[in-house]
Amino acid sequence: MERIQNQEFGGERPLYARHGLQLEDVVIHAGESSIKEGSDLVAHRCRFEGKYVFWCCERVLAEDCLFTAGARSSVWHSRGIELRDCRQEAPKMFRESADIRLRNVVMPHAQETFWCCDGIEIDNVEAHEADYIFMHCSNVKVRGLRLFGNYGFQHARNVEIRDSDLQSKDALWETENITVYDSFINGEYLAWHSKNVRLVRCRIGGTQPLCYAEGLVLEDCTFEPDADLAFEYSDVQATVKGHVVSIKNPRSGSIRVDSCGELILDDFIKAPGDCRIEIGGELRSVR
Repeated sequence: MERIQNQEFGGERPLYARHGLQLEDVVIHAGESSIKEGSDLVAHRCRFEGKYVFWCCERVLAEDCLFTAGARSSVWHSRGIELRDCRQEAPKMFRESADIRLRNVVMPHAQETFWCCDGIEIDNVEAHEADYIFMHCSNVKVRGLRLFGNYGFQHARNVEIRDSDLQSKDALWETENITVYDSFINGEYLAWHSKNVRLVRCRIGGTQPLCYAEGLVLEDCTFEPDADLAFEYSDVQATVKGHVVSIKNPRSGSIRVDSCGELILDDFIKAPGDCRIEIGGELRSVR
């Protein structure tokens, strides 16, 4: 493998279409497409300042590297990308790419990151300003994600999330086949219009969560005081610990909860309108 150490590059395509290349303590200054169309690339302790760094690349490892804000949109149309112990300050990273691994990565400006990607593994990642992160992604495994940004995981498919903190309005909208374990999901209008979302031992915050959902499952979850008007028009199987402020017009299924401040079953309930609701051991009939 060719090795380049302690050098600086800039401008248009300085390391274009290189294969079997190891970069150590290299700086890529402002410019475009510095390492585009490459493969079998390793970067240690590098600083990337120009945009479109790893476009159309295969098999890339970046370790202990910095992607500055100027390195926006650095990984598009690529496959086999791994970042370890990196700081990614650039927005719009990872688009139309596959087989992506991130471990111990901080992303302070992660808006519109991970769009239309397939095969993602996340371990101990912090993402701020992360509006629309993971849009249209599929086959995603997440552990230890601290997400601060709205509209997370919209239209995503086949996602597993563990031990995470998702501070995200409109999260999990129109998703399918999502399982979340032991996590805090905080933000209004959670998982509307979703299919086959399963939440296990999760904490849920924000108004009007889990409405218009199909095949929704909750196992031993808890609700925050602001998580009111839950389950409207949803098909749901739920066991909830503690108190729920209000439940409104679930469409079908079964709900068991320790206590509920208000159960709203009005003329606007949708057919079949036969959800079995048990509050504190007492069965409440929808009709």
